[in-house]
Amino acid sequence: MRIAHITDLHFSASLFVQEYADNVERIIKAERPDLPVVTGDLTTEGYIHEFEAAKKYLDGLEVRDRLIVPGNHDSRNLGYTIFEELIGPRFPVHRGEGITVMGLDSTEPDIDDGHVGREHYGDIINNLSGPGIKVLALHHHLIPIPGTGRERQIPVDAGDLLGTCKEVGVDIVLSGHKHLAWVWNLDGCHLITAATSTTRRLKGRSRPAMNMIDIVSGEVTVRMICTDDLHEETVMRGRLRYH
Repeated sequence: MRIAHITDLHFSASLFVQEYADNVERIIKAERPDLPVVTGDLTTEGYIHEFEAAKKYLDGLEVRDRLIVPGNHDSRNLGYTIFEELIGPRFPVHRGEGITVMGLDSTEPDIDDGHVGREHYGDIINNLSGPGIKVLALHHHLIPIPGTGRERQIPVDAGDLLGTCKEVGVDIVLSGHKHLAWVWNLDGCHLITAATSTTRRLKGRSRPAMNMIDIVSGEVTVRMICTDDLHEETVMRGRLRYH
């Protein structure tokens, strides 16, 4: 199973770079992932023209399946309603051979902080309690990312959500939001955050990038592919806890 992890596209932002977006498309065509996962912030202000541009771009990737969740920027200005209209459900589920990927909307309208809500924990348990590899995808990171300043925007119910992840045996959690790539191994669950894929909204000398995640025989490998010059490096190899 190969997952292409893309995040924080920010269409219409002043720091959006079309060259980076073109490189994402080239990478997708070369790597042929089974499932591209986009962890939010397709837009900058949640306006309909931004969603239309993002949809046109994502449709142009010519992939069979994809899973997309909204970010805090997408939920501005009633953007969460446009997301459902043009992009799809805010809590999507993909079931493949031996793997389930569930997306969560961790946003609140016009608020940058994250929140999933106890009303969704049952759905997580129902969708991910079976056999196979289990992946959650959401915009907000669940534990702090080094080098990103004072932490304020982790979901307010991150502890309960992490507890639910442990209860059902989630193997991987994908997120974005901080525009900086990082990987945590928390009690055998791999929390993988990707950098912004298509903008210059970068931390220090970090690079715009996307992640390519390969899952084979219970082993997971994460490659970070920079979208400015296609430089690639392996940032993690590990074994999934329940496999």
